[in-house]
Amino acid sequence: MSHPLDRAVWNALTTRLSGFVTEDSDVRAVRIDPDVGIFVSGEDAEPETLKAMADLARRHPGAGMVELTGGPTGALDLPGVEVVNRVPLVQMVCTALTPGGPDLAYETLTEADAPEMLALATLTKPGPFRSATRRLGPFIGVKQDGRLLAMAGRRLRVEGFTELSGVCTHPDHRGLGYAAGLSRAVTGEILASGEGVFLHAFAEHDATIAFYRSLGFEVRARMTYTILK
Repeated sequence: MSHPLDRAVWNALTTRLSGFVTEDSDVRAVRIDPDVGIFVSGEDAEPETLKAMADLARRHPGAGMVELTGGPTGALDLPGVEVVNRVPLVQMVCTALTPGGPDLAYETLTEADAPEMLALATLTKPGPFRSATRRLGPFIGVKQDGRLLAMAGRRLRVEGFTELSGVCTHPDHRGLGYAAGLSRAVTGEILASGEGVFLHAFAEHDATIAFYRSLGFEVRARMTYTILK
């Protein structure tokens, strides 16, 4: 049997995050609400599934796929949909945090923080982040004089695992331990609930991978992020 994280997008959007898919999604292909995220996924790589995915991608532009590299759905071509790029990712998993790290003063972000969250993610590019991605949270953040300096939160949820995502810090405030502190806080809460934690990082970002290793994450698999036009 495959691991639930091998097809984290499909498994999340057809179970714990099924309430976030578009109304025209079905049992064969799903597309997350474009205001929430970029994901489109299918049950398998059969022609009927690829057509259904292509239809969703055309009706809801800005879609992307994250699939297991080398797996049957790892580098799909959807009929009539142009591939802009294929980006290698690593999928990392944590089952126990490393010791260390001072407590960090943070707060849970709310709807009122939505504009600043989107602006910070747009500036720092931690990965796809849309106007309503915050709904997948909760997200937490560090503020100074009411201004959001850094944040981190949750995204995909599958059986036994929740994804750490949206970790970013304003360039003027890096090097102060915000990313580490927020990542530790989110990861610790998830682990305390009895689940494992996973994340996706760009495979060529050695410093990012080393940072997450320092927190207790290890590379589990190679993934492919396909960006569709």
